[in-house]
Amino acid sequence: MGRTLLIIAAALALCLAAAATVQARSIPDEGITLDEVAAWLSDKGLDAKVTDDGNGHKIVSSSLDGVKFGVYMFDCNGAKCGSIQFAAGFPTNGKIPALRVNEWNRTKRWARAYLDTSNGIWLESDVDLTPGGTYELLSDNFATWKKTVEGFKEFFKLN
Repeated sequence: MGRTLLIIAAALALCLAAAATVQARSIPDEGITLDEVAAWLSDKGLDAKVTDDGNGHKIVSSSLDGVKFGVYMFDCNGAKCGSIQFAAGFPTNGKIPALRVNEWNRTKRWARAYLDTSNGIWLESDVDLTPGGTYELLSDNFATWKKTVEGFKEFFKLN
């Protein structure tokens, strides 16, 4: 009986230790700030800074494998925001037809593309952070963004 209790106690201790190491770091229910997004990207080894997008919006600017991208904040209450959008634009000199953009949008799940008024092409991906978001899930969404950018460049033959 004593040995059985010892085995049960050891198994319980292992379960509790495993649960403590798996616990995800929660994003606050109010969301995150621009500075927190910049710090999170910096922790990933990227240069990230809060800038102005040229249209009066504060964003986090960064780059990924030579592709500049911005992180736009949405669903904000004060400085805290409940969702973000990754966005990258590429000049195309009008060489990408709308039918090709439609093909991308029809065949891809995690991001959308569109042509802007100057015939540049944009890639955007939205991430809902609250309620119940974690930094681990945000990192997973970012890994998807990275793969999507790579596929986008290849699909449209962008430099």
